[in-house]
Amino acid sequence: MPRYLTQEWLDEFVALAADQPLRRGASVKIQHNVTGGPDGDVAYYWVIEEGRVVDARLGTADDTDFSMTTKWEDSARLQSGDLDARIAFMQGKIKVKGNLAKMMALLPITNSAEWKALQAKVNAVTDY
Repeated sequence: MPRYLTQEWLDEFVALAADQPLRRGASVKIQHNVTGGPDGDVAYYWVIEEGRVVDARLGTADDTDFSMTTKWEDSARLQSGDLDARIAFMQGKIKVKGNLAKMMALLPITNSAEWKALQAKVNAVTDY
């Protein structure tokens, strides 16, 4: 079972996301920064093309559309579905820098039934 925020976990996430519906125009690169984890801070990024996560890697990317920074506990709760991203953002639990319009355009995707099903699949194979 892949451990949360490892490359193995990111690879599993991409594999499980392969069946997400195509969503024209929903293409972004997102930098994620997670602070205060059991093994320290973790940086990773996602490449989303047409609504599908097609690549995810540990580290940083210079050409991202926006970055999101969260504490480890909030990040794990967001991934598991125990914390709604809109609420977390409004409460200041997610700090965003960059193109906020692109971030907001992803909300219909991350709130869709398909995305929630993906979260459930990922959570079933994740060791937090």
